[in-house]
Amino acid sequence: MTSKENSLNWFEIAVSDINRATKFYETIFDIKMERTNMMGMEMAVFPQEPGNGKASGALVKSNMHKPSAEGAIIYLNGNPDLSNALGRIEKAGGRVTMPKTKVSDDIGYMAFFIDTEGNAVAIHSGK
Repeated sequence: MTSKENSLNWFEIAVSDINRATKFYETIFDIKMERTNMMGMEMAVFPQEPGNGKASGALVKSNMHKPSAEGAIIYLNGNPDLSNALGRIEKAGGRVTMPKTKVSDDIGYMAFFIDTEGNAVAIHSGK
């Protein structure tokens, strides 16, 4: 890894109910996720443009993936304003654990939530 490369190239959010989790993330981000099966894993992939060098990821259900509120925290893209997604979290079955909070003028804003599977996840936006 070098300073010219993404430090993150793929992420997986562990789920126990792929249908419930997919509905949750599609609802809060107002997106459509592509469903697939790979190597015995059920997956719902976040919108992506393959080959553009930007990181993406998926919701994954398998025997190796265990939802958890502990461990690594990923920051999902909440641009242009994370308030949009944040406002949909509780109605979609999640729980906001840290409201929209300003980090700095240069970095923008962040918030934390627990998804329907029990994962602690963060969201970030410039506004």
